[in-house]
Amino acid sequence: MFKGAVIGLGFIGAGDELSGRAIGQDVRNLDGTHAQAMANNPHINLIAGASRDEGRRCRFQQKFQDARVYSDWREMIEVEKPDIVSIATHAPSHAEITIGCAQSGVRAILCEKPMATKLSDADRMLEVCERYHTILAINHSRRWNKFWQNYREQIQSGVIGKIQHACVHWQTGRLGNIGTHIFDALRMLTGQQPVAVSGSLDPTLYPDCRGLQYKDYGGWGIIIFSDGMRAFIDAPQTGLFPLVVKITGDRGEIIIQNKEAGIHFWQGGSQEILPEPGNKTALDNAMEDIVSCLVESKVPACTGKDGLIALEVIIGFHVSHRLGGKWIDLPIKGNDRNFEVMMA
Repeated sequence: MFKGAVIGLGFIGAGDELSGRAIGQDVRNLDGTHAQAMANNPHINLIAGASRDEGRRCRFQQKFQDARVYSDWREMIEVEKPDIVSIATHAPSHAEITIGCAQSGVRAILCEKPMATKLSDADRMLEVCERYHTILAINHSRRWNKFWQNYREQIQSGVIGKIQHACVHWQTGRLGNIGTHIFDALRMLTGQQPVAVSGSLDPTLYPDCRGLQYKDYGGWGIIIFSDGMRAFIDAPQTGLFPLVVKITGDRGEIIIQNKEAGIHFWQGGSQEILPEPGNKTALDNAMEDIVSCLVESKVPACTGKDGLIALEVIIGFHVSHRLGGKWIDLPIKGNDRNFEVMMA
């Protein structure tokens, strides 16, 4: 048995419905929550949760009655000494909490995305976790989602041939909060690495209910990948279309929308991609992965390095916009590693 604890008892951390309503989302639409995934795992004992908000602490304890609650995450780590910690706070605090947990002996961390708000913080997270032999995973949930794993297998089997380009569009902008999932998913699906980005930010920006300091812009642009693939991104703040990922090869193209996907072949015909049946959430699978990593010394499906690469693309969009759309080589170097994008 491993002792588990959650820092941040809001929407994704503990399935807090009031937190979900505040941001206009329904807990039932989530692909799992950190606390519930720990509680569901037979090898994890959910012992505690930490939040600065008293109401969230009360609602968490009503749901998980055997778990203790703390207002200070540092006190919780010191007293409870958990093996596994989920960090489900806002992005600006991820680096401080991750580093503190690793230094305090936590063996594995599942940190919410985006990994951090600046690359220098993400660099420190990786360095400290490596120094203290702490497993660091980032919750790009598609890595653990059976639908998306199936899509990856189809693409990498060569069913659409050599990949030529990808097109992705989604509404509500937020290159940080939403884009981090997409940029990581493109890597997962294609096996290619981003090497350059050129982009512009959408000047329209709605206030974030979590605080005026958060300014997560939408935008559009192009990402160049290692094997020559180009990914065209269209993510305005006020789009009138759903999230759709289209990857085009020389034999056909695959179009993914939520839990549905199909392949259209250039020489005629089509194929529907059906997922494997299952009732586990992505976060259930992530917790199983974390346990396997601890027991078998494996690497998680989405590592801290994966989180860093997604953050490189996000920061690349912002730096490119500042320079009038100039191509930005990845990885980003110099002072721009301290460039901060305030993402929630």
